[in-house]
Amino acid sequence: MDVRTYPFRAAEFMPVDLSVERELDGSIRLRSRLSLHIPDANIPRAIRARAARHPERLALAWRGAEDGWVRRDFSTLIHEIAAAASWLSAHVPAGGTLLTMGVNTHAMAVITYAAFTAGVRLCTVGAGYGLAGGNLARLRHVFAKTGPCLAYVDPHPALVAAMDAVAPAGVPVISTAPLTLPRPCIGFDALLSHPVAPDLDARIAALDVTAPACLMLTSGSTGLPKVVPLSLTNLAASTAQGMATAGGALGPEGEIVDWLPWHHAAGASVLRIALLEGYSLYIDNGKPMPGLFAETVRNLRDVSVGYYNNVPAGYALLADALEQDPVLRRTFYSRMRMMLYGGAGLAQPVYDRLQRMAIEETGHRVHITSGYGMTESTTGCLVTHFPTDKVGIGLPAPGVEVKLVPYDGRYEVRLRGPNVMAGYLDDAERTAAAFDEEGYYRTGDLANFHEEERPERGLAFSGRLAEEFKLDNGTWVQGGHLRERLIVALAPLVLDIVLTDDNRPWLGLLYWPRPGAPADVQAQVADRLRAFNAAQTGAASIIRRAVMLTIPPNPDWHELSDKGTINRRAVIDHRSDTVDALYAEPPGPGVLVV
Repeated sequence: MDVRTYPFRAAEFMPVDLSVERELDGSIRLRSRLSLHIPDANIPRAIRARAARHPERLALAWRGAEDGWVRRDFSTLIHEIAAAASWLSAHVPAGGTLLTMGVNTHAMAVITYAAFTAGVRLCTVGAGYGLAGGNLARLRHVFAKTGPCLAYVDPHPALVAAMDAVAPAGVPVISTAPLTLPRPCIGFDALLSHPVAPDLDARIAALDVTAPACLMLTSGSTGLPKVVPLSLTNLAASTAQGMATAGGALGPEGEIVDWLPWHHAAGASVLRIALLEGYSLYIDNGKPMPGLFAETVRNLRDVSVGYYNNVPAGYALLADALEQDPVLRRTFYSRMRMMLYGGAGLAQPVYDRLQRMAIEETGHRVHITSGYGMTESTTGCLVTHFPTDKVGIGLPAPGVEVKLVPYDGRYEVRLRGPNVMAGYLDDAERTAAAFDEEGYYRTGDLANFHEEERPERGLAFSGRLAEEFKLDNGTWVQGGHLRERLIVALAPLVLDIVLTDDNRPWLGLLYWPRPGAPADVQAQVADRLRAFNAAQTGAASIIRRAVMLTIPPNPDWHELSDKGTINRRAVIDHRSDTVDALYAEPPGPGVLVV
């Protein structure tokens, strides 16, 4: 089946109207000629106005103790946020910081938007910070950097213990269950039952939309996380960009099933868009990991959506599940118009499998599109907002200016716009290094045009500067770009890979097989790698040896982010014995010589 011969299902996108300016030094500047419209940068006020238009519409749903969906309509949720905001206003000094640690829950949604409503700075920390064990270095770093005067923690024993170990003695802790800690502990119910301040609307109107509203954390893949202050204006601009480019595909009363964690920029944007646009968000407690993805499958069997969002690793698992489950496949594609991915490139074979099943179910392709961005840009700000069968990172949303700087046959991507941070929290040196002389944020990512002479066809991801490394002979390896090509070459046999290693004589590979991979997966990987190597022209792209990993990526070792992306350096450092066996002479047991 040639999927490219089938029409796309109807979906509304922003038209392509691209300005391209080419500089004498080879740099290229891209921007949309369409202007950015931000309805109201005061997000708490905008959410209250939206809820007033449809108070009984479902806002939030989550799995309850009986496994059924617990539901909150907009009227109830907005009242809970107002009560919690009134409590925060009475107990947290103006400009104070509230730190939250946990997973996506009803309570986390309420306290997040209560903080915005009360003008309290919100610092969101993932559960992985408390589950990591050891000396809790990342959590200690965040506390020292942000100085919270109040904390919220999920009632998980390890998270509670971590919070007690790290939070200064005078910092009270909020939770949804009673805690036994040697410090003031506040039940979340106390916030929900607090009287709504009579002047709440006036307080909301007086909010400074340019002041830091939340403190987001970078992944910390190359060290301790950086703290990114984002204002309500940043958040509102990012939301408006997303809705302008692809929001029409959600429909007027969209339903969303989503797992992306709210302490990350991409996940936070899903919750924000749902509340601002009046959509119904079903919290998915699954993850794109073996053993945890079954929960996502169960939720997608329950709720049919027109829009879906995941990372590439999640789509690979979803393709497997859809092929094996006709009921899931029928439900998933019945309303689907657009599937969005971000965080990394989507392997073309996975794209083709998803489209083949869409055609079998509906007779049409669905739009499989990408969002490109990072914490520093609030979330995705380049979008593939046009029909295409190519995997890429798209074109700039309204208000975003992209500068492409030539680098080794590719372009370094730099960004400027109302969604981009002003700088890192109390870190002048890193802030100065992050921006060029014209105020463009240096993303550190590399890209190329799909077609150099037709830039309107969009950009393709081509690696990360941080993933470029040298072999011991001084040869540079384009690590990110090579990884993407290998993922395609080894699909669908492998779930993910790690290239090894800096200052070694040749390239090696660590790989995780896909769940349900055939018994002869190692032999098939060897054959694929030999075919791949035969097409290469230099040592910087040839894999000499490989090892199959049987222990999954460990979030406690920081090998896996909450978004499901691999931290290459952490994997190599924590599995140094395996890497040494890969390069040993003779090679260690289990090493595949290609």
